[in-house]
Amino acid sequence: MQGLDITAILLNPQFFAMLAHGFEITLIVAVGSWSLAMGLGLLLLVIRLSPSRIADLAVGAYVSYHRNVPTLVQLMLWYFGIFSLLPNATQDWLSGHYSEATFAIIGLGLCQAAYFSEDLRSGLRSVVAGQEEAARALGHSYLGTMRYVLLPQAFRNALPALVNHTVSLFKNSSLAMAIGVAELTHAVREVENQSFRTFETFLIATLVYLTCSLILMAIGAWLEQRTKPAGAH
Repeated sequence: MQGLDITAILLNPQFFAMLAHGFEITLIVAVGSWSLAMGLGLLLLVIRLSPSRIADLAVGAYVSYHRNVPTLVQLMLWYFGIFSLLPNATQDWLSGHYSEATFAIIGLGLCQAAYFSEDLRSGLRSVVAGQEEAARALGHSYLGTMRYVLLPQAFRNALPALVNHTVSLFKNSSLAMAIGVAELTHAVREVENQSFRTFETFLIATLVYLTCSLILMAIGAWLEQRTKPAGAH
């Protein structure tokens, strides 16, 4: 029986390279999907604030779908379903350009955008009433009011929820393994199959995910302190 020896994994050049590459892919998927989610979340918020009842219902349906269908199912729908509906030439091109990671970013980003948009909408509701009218009275356009007056305060109010969902997005990047993305969890499985050191490999993955999540939470706490209004406790 093998004794516990985590250095047998970390000091092995092949295993360490596999884990490092997996972590790199995890970061690419997490950052890419977060960027898509935040950009789309802002767009959904602006659309939902428009006077159009149809636009509000459409965004509401989008949010309801992505919040009630498991993220793993959404990833599989994108990769095994929507991918198969694309023209053959497009499928061939994507297959040669990291299609798995691309669809993981799209699936995770679209899903998380629903949560980000709701976080921002809740933050916007917390803004003191009358500020929009005051900004418009000072000559700001609708977009100017949103950009310079309302959205900065909405971000500050929504920051705790945004940080929590950012951490969830980072952890959910491990679901990309199900569609063949060679991210950290996938790399851990490969190392475990080759080294037969199950506990050590999954302990490394646990520590990496835990460390990154704690770093994200620490950054969120720092941002909360930095953006806290003067005189607030």
